[in-house]
Amino acid sequence: MAKHRILTLAITVAAATSVAAQQHEMTTPTSQRYSEPIKLYTVGLGPFVRPISSTNAEAQKYFNQGFQMMYAFAKPEAVRSFREAWKRDPDCAICYWGEAWAMGSYLNGAMTAPESPLAYEAEQKALALKGKGTEKERDFIDALSVRYVQKFDASKRIQQDRAYAEAMRKLSEKYPDDLDAMTLYGDALFLLLPRRGYRDANSAPVRQLHQVLEAVLAKDIKHPGACHLYVHATESTTVAAKAEPCAEFLGSSIPGASHINHMPSHTWSQTGRWGDSVRANLEAWQSDLKAAKGEGFAIYPEHNLHMLAFAASMDGQGAVATKAGKEYAALRKDTIYEVLTLVRFGKFGDIAAVTARPSSEVSAGLWDFAQGYARLRTGDTTGANEFLAKVKKAAGSSKAVFRGHPASVLLGVAGGILEGEILRSDDKLKNALKAFERAVKAEDKIDYDEPEPLPFSARHWLGAALLDLERPQDAERVYREDLKKHPHNGWSLFGLKQALLAQGKPTAEVDQDLASSWARADVVLTSSRY
Repeated sequence: MAKHRILTLAITVAAATSVAAQQHEMTTPTSQRYSEPIKLYTVGLGPFVRPISSTNAEAQKYFNQGFQMMYAFAKPEAVRSFREAWKRDPDCAICYWGEAWAMGSYLNGAMTAPESPLAYEAEQKALALKGKGTEKERDFIDALSVRYVQKFDASKRIQQDRAYAEAMRKLSEKYPDDLDAMTLYGDALFLLLPRRGYRDANSAPVRQLHQVLEAVLAKDIKHPGACHLYVHATESTTVAAKAEPCAEFLGSSIPGASHINHMPSHTWSQTGRWGDSVRANLEAWQSDLKAAKGEGFAIYPEHNLHMLAFAASMDGQGAVATKAGKEYAALRKDTIYEVLTLVRFGKFGDIAAVTARPSSEVSAGLWDFAQGYARLRTGDTTGANEFLAKVKKAAGSSKAVFRGHPASVLLGVAGGILEGEILRSDDKLKNALKAFERAVKAEDKIDYDEPEPLPFSARHWLGAALLDLERPQDAERVYREDLKKHPHNGWSLFGLKQALLAQGKPTAEVDQDLASSWARADVVLTSSRY
């Protein structure tokens, strides 16, 4: 834990630097953003290599670096690496292919109109030089040529995406032992699916995607690109656990890439391995730190902190969760997770000290919820009701969204929880129960996200209220429902144990799960919520 404390003290400056760099990239003209030189990293890269026909050693190293960067979703760094490769060898056709490939759409972002002519130009250069490459390199270049057109129309990009997926299918069939060809075929298929939302693992498109990536992993369980995509392809299905074998290796496959370090946590959170999820995001955080001295690659540092706060909240690690929430506030200038993690762990005296009300409507409403909850717990019912009125007003009127989630949904959850606790404190338990049920109903409308926007479940409040009303059978049902969504979380396991004891049922299995799941917790539970 001493190591983690050192990281916590140092993260603000380092991560703020990386966020500033990302913001600079977003405001820098596209051509300039991709043309800035990049160094050849000697620390932080993994063992992945893809031999090319160039005899220039540095061109080969930069090509390997570009591939690893793209597999880690570090798109600007990938493009710049491939550019450095062809600078070392101007006749390297596959190096231009690399630039064109990296410039295109990927899972976290579609190619933009300003990027299109750059991708087209790089691909045309690759086509002009392809005669100097191997047969396989020529085939890769030809397959990519259908992805870009001279006159780009974003509304018609899907036509090029479909053509590219078909070209990659043929390429992967010609070279079935080329794991990168198969991985890029999987990537092309993935781009034809909606990025967000729950996926039916039995649907033909999803099943096809899984089969392609599974074929790669059957030959190399440690392939960073295939496993990265497979985690994303399975996490929003009922078969998220299928990615566990490759996720065991993924985090260290490109040691300095924070997004790769972080990615196993998507699987761990879906399967209830909360401690492993915390560890993965601490490792990602460490890479964000190392980026400040050129030994790591900071990729989505605020996302790493969000996932860390969420996983640590489910794992009972209050110190880690609340610190992650505080650092998120420092990075994003948004105190949402600072106050929500404090609510989760009952740090009510600390909430009032968080005086910076966020500017965005949803975050502001959740800040109001936290302030009202803290007022209630410190004996100020009047103040709690005043904040509740603000939350309910925003829930009913705001059209804002947070990470794609409507204010009406997120503030509906928060408002129901706060209203229920206010009624409960006034011994109006039946009315409180209705408020908690409304909160659960709103929570069930939250679309799939990675991680979820709230670091707690409304069922933790509903289950506790049902126990107060001496309805342990109903409480058992509620806690089991939550454990289906959030396996092995100690809050619901504790509530489930109480519900079973109240019914005179055996608790040995739950006791064992709770002991294991709560082994890293720094809080003692007396209820499933504070």
